[in-house]
Amino acid sequence: MTAIAPEFLEIEGTDIAVRCAPGAAPGVVWLGGYKSDMLGTKAETLAEWTAKEGRAFLRHDYSGHGESGGAFADGTISKWLGQSLAVFRRFTKRKQVLVGSSMGAWIALRMIQELHKAGDDSIAGLVLLAPAPDFTAELVEPVLTEAQKRDLTEKGFFEEPSDYSAEPYIYTRALIEDGRKNLVMTGPIDTHCPVHILQGLADADVPSSHALKLAALLPADDVTLSLIPDGDHRLSRPQDLDMLLRAVGDMVRRAG
Repeated sequence: MTAIAPEFLEIEGTDIAVRCAPGAAPGVVWLGGYKSDMLGTKAETLAEWTAKEGRAFLRHDYSGHGESGGAFADGTISKWLGQSLAVFRRFTKRKQVLVGSSMGAWIALRMIQELHKAGDDSIAGLVLLAPAPDFTAELVEPVLTEAQKRDLTEKGFFEEPSDYSAEPYIYTRALIEDGRKNLVMTGPIDTHCPVHILQGLADADVPSSHALKLAALLPADDVTLSLIPDGDHRLSRPQDLDMLLRAVGDMVRRAG
């Protein structure tokens, strides 16, 4: 499938790349992970599926990601959350199902909080893949080395090799400090909608214990947790993609 060219929405001086396919509600909204873009395997799979279903599909690149403007190192959870909310409000109508991958699950949970504060109840369901809410505080800060702490203090960032790209991951002091302002796993999380979590037990980046902790904080009667014994963090194998489509399809039918 060849992706259509994006359109751009200017948000606080930065051009954010957006792809919005019209269709029936409930629509599907994709929220990608840290240093991922909207043309990845999972997003493209959802684009093909929603097109066949005649269902609306929305995706965008955060600033510093993919086709959007801005520098990656200038990004924070608050900034990427604000962009996601602006795109959501500009391009969606009626009920929507949010599909968040890794950091995108954190963005999705924060979006629900902010939308409900504004009296918006249009989120009809959540599908979270290898969810990494609060990853800066829960997964990065506890294992910082002395050298990384020194780099954060002296340079304002540290780098780590990536298994998914030739370029290293960059973690900035601003990202970590801002992450503390956006924590969602500090107590019960009221999503006001059903949630389906997909988590690989062979995930080397976000341990399954993190997904279990998240599930324990969500309303038990509205949560499904699917553990994939040999699934890694990407969850992009054919069998993983099939499970993703089943989960999204079930959530859409439930929401409809």
